[in-house]
Amino acid sequence: MVERPHTGPLPPVHPDPYGLPPQPDGQTVPHRPRRLPLATREVVYGCVIGAVVLVAAVGRIAGLW
Repeated sequence: MVERPHTGPLPPVHPDPYGLPPQPDGQTVPHRPRRLPLATREVVYGCVIGAVVLVAAVGRIAGLW
């Protein structure tokens, strides 16, 4: 690796607008919050919608609709 010669101060640093907030000294590494498990209602809605889509696809393939 070729290093550039030191000819003066380093260029200024700009914060990343999409990065994590700065962490204070002595703190642990920040982590993104974990996703909560799905609620029972969300699971039931997903199963009902999946069943409706499956019945509609089978009906279209069989020529019922």
